[in-house]
Amino acid sequence: MVNSQLGGGVASPPRSCAGCGGKIADRFLLFSMERYWHTRCLKCSCCHAQLGDIGNTCYSKGGMILCRSDYIRLFGHSGACSTCGQSIPANEMVMRAQGNVYHLKCFTCATCRNRLVPGDRFHYVNGTIFCEHDRPEAALLNSHLPPLQSNPVLPDQKVC
Repeated sequence: MVNSQLGGGVASPPRSCAGCGGKIADRFLLFSMERYWHTRCLKCSCCHAQLGDIGNTCYSKGGMILCRSDYIRLFGHSGACSTCGQSIPANEMVMRAQGNVYHLKCFTCATCRNRLVPGDRFHYVNGTIFCEHDRPEAALLNSHLPPLQSNPVLPDQKVC
């Protein structure tokens, strides 16, 4: 992950835009990821928002330039698997639950260690994943816990 600060430019010799390749003659330009950009050209690879308009930070991973929201949506808050803590490559499919992101191999039941796959029903109790059959008995008695998730988490088949 590269977290770049977006900065405005001042009068200087014309520079080439990393986005369109054209000369930047605008009053303002952006400098991010060691390159210069027209303000209209530095966009999120997913939502296409102009990054200079929505804040002063952008993220880069796997050749994509992302706004904060899409980076978190795709890679979680840390860009790491919630189970093992290892980085998740941008081109790797993932599983998601309750805003957390997991490697496919790490999305397993905490009790039986069986890997959960698309279509499996599971329980998410206090940050821990359990298969349909292994929800802790104590959790069943606790009425404030969420019910069994009816919509299985599907792998991210497409980055954006």
